[in-house]
Amino acid sequence: MIRAEWFYWLVGAVFLAMAAQMAVDRTNPRRHGSAAFWGLLGAGFVYSTWVVDKSAPAEPLGAAVLVMVGLAGFGFTGRGRPRTDAPEKRAASAARLGNKLFVPALTIPLVALVCAVVVKEMRIGGEPVLQKGSETVLGVGIGAVVALVVGMLVVGERRPTAPVHAGRSMLEAMGWALLLPQLLATLGTIFQTAGVGKQVGRITSAVLPEGMLFVAVVVYCVGMALFTVVMGNAFAAFPVMTAAVGWPVLVEQSHGNPAVVLAVGMLAGFCGTLCTPMAANYNIVPAALLELKDQYGPIKAQIPTAGALLACNIVIITVFAF
Repeated sequence: MIRAEWFYWLVGAVFLAMAAQMAVDRTNPRRHGSAAFWGLLGAGFVYSTWVVDKSAPAEPLGAAVLVMVGLAGFGFTGRGRPRTDAPEKRAASAARLGNKLFVPALTIPLVALVCAVVVKEMRIGGEPVLQKGSETVLGVGIGAVVALVVGMLVVGERRPTAPVHAGRSMLEAMGWALLLPQLLATLGTIFQTAGVGKQVGRITSAVLPEGMLFVAVVVYCVGMALFTVVMGNAFAAFPVMTAAVGWPVLVEQSHGNPAVVLAVGMLAGFCGTLCTPMAANYNIVPAALLELKDQYGPIKAQIPTAGALLACNIVIITVFAF
């Protein structure tokens, strides 16, 4: 049986390999801080397996996160010059391959779909091929490995170290922002545990007119978008606004369909994602990678779409949830 932990270990091994490269890269003046940051992340992917099965304490993981925050926050991470092809050579290769470059990216969802639909039902010796309950994660992991092989075949790359160097280049370009979605999602869980949603719910109930269903829907959707703008992640805003308005007001009091209310409410949060620099890996980092003159250009272009989608989400909940 293929277990999900194997792919977590593989991800950890990749981070550790890149950290080792960073540690000896003299073109990076902050190589030791960068190596420590990504090395701790890689070690966390491996160590967390024993935390989950309760055979190891979780405190070292928390300490590692605090150290990583310190390394990134105080500027101890930097960027070197990995051994990759010159920009001119990459541009010529991209022009020659054209749309074939999309084949590796499309391979991942295709393999994930096959794993989730077909391989999920397969058994060997009475045991499922994929670990039960982890078929989606395993599908994405297997798809990534297959896509790597396909990508190397498409571009005609023979060196197994080339993907590691290229991946490290993008990793250092994105920096700590790569982890922002996970950290902000965790922040949402902390807010939920601390009871922030209940407090927001009390305030909302005090000012929200009773029986005004449409107003409640607007408050929920707009609140999801605004909280996402502040927190940078809809997954962080979701437990707060759902505990405050979504579940107690729209589902319990107004008897709304939970699937419609909560699913479309999350989409309303994603409208906020389009409008905030806090979603750095989604808005700011791509602008830096593409070397745009205006780092806020993607946000400015996305605001009209976000507003239209938010209005549509409000209408969808009002029409189909009740």
